[in-house]
Amino acid sequence: MEQPTLAVAAMGGTIGMVAPTPGAAAEPRLDADALVRVVPHLGELATLRTTTVTTKPSASVDVDDVLTTLEWARAQVDDGAAGVLVTHGTDTLEETAYLLDVLWDRPAPLVVTGAMRSTDVPGTDAPSNLLAAARCALAPQARERGVLVVLSDEVHLAARVTKEASTGPRAFASPGHGPAGRLHEGEVRFFSAPPARPAPLPAPGPGPVDVALVEATLADDGRVVRAVLDAGFGAVVVDGGGLGHVSAATSRELLAAVRRGVVAVVSSRTVRGGTGRATYGYEGSETRLLAGGVLMAGELSGRKARLLLHVLVRAGLRGEALAAALEEHSRV
Repeated sequence: MEQPTLAVAAMGGTIGMVAPTPGAAAEPRLDADALVRVVPHLGELATLRTTTVTTKPSASVDVDDVLTTLEWARAQVDDGAAGVLVTHGTDTLEETAYLLDVLWDRPAPLVVTGAMRSTDVPGTDAPSNLLAAARCALAPQARERGVLVVLSDEVHLAARVTKEASTGPRAFASPGHGPAGRLHEGEVRFFSAPPARPAPLPAPGPGPVDVALVEATLADDGRVVRAVLDAGFGAVVVDGGGLGHVSAATSRELLAAVRRGVVAVVSSRTVRGGTGRATYGYEGSETRLLAGGVLMAGELSGRKARLLLHVLVRAGLRGEALAAALEEHSRV
């Protein structure tokens, strides 16, 4: 039987890092070809096509890198690849995976993985994560599920997953939901049928993200949001408390900004539940903000809401159309 084809794109991060000398700190060193050589079993699963998009640490990955990966992945699937595997640094892995997810318009699986321990240290999780992610990308039951994140033999939906620990191999989770599936003895098992997904959005094109993200904090007097908007951002996401709450001072800044044409969204900095719509009625609460034209991010984290808002605004959505699109994507 002819082997399936697996397309593998490297986007840097710990999984592609090794120490330049014994005892030194890890640095980016491995391209895609070097990574697949770490796991010889990959060649037994599929014919491999590889590309190296970047070897950056993930904090320096930008939207242009993600769009380059997207276009390459589309081309590989159109040329017969059964699935796509993307390696990435874990610090911003959930953001890249989510941005790819809202843009991914192919039924084939696109799976993102990484490692918490660099490839040359004892106990590295790089080989096992690569192998598990490859098996998921090749699994027929992974089709029509959008972008998936695979680490520690768990399969997560890109819209739900987050990095919840700074160290250790089991650093990723989907709070409030749990993983969508797992690998058992090399077999990919999903816990439910593919969920309904919003229609893919148009790619935003190259350029910076004109959406700021700030966090609502105790004793917030509104100066942070004011400074961000004075810097020229056309949109802002505030990671609010509870059901999507900000201080009275920041509320006034946001409502004034909306009147000037700025797009403002409030998310919840909690990891479960998301924003509300009708529970509280004080200044800075979700009902007052909504009444003034501020939008709510639902179950999306502030990080993911920022990227979604970037895509929606660049697509030309405004007013009710933008609010409806945000609402559709916020139910994760």
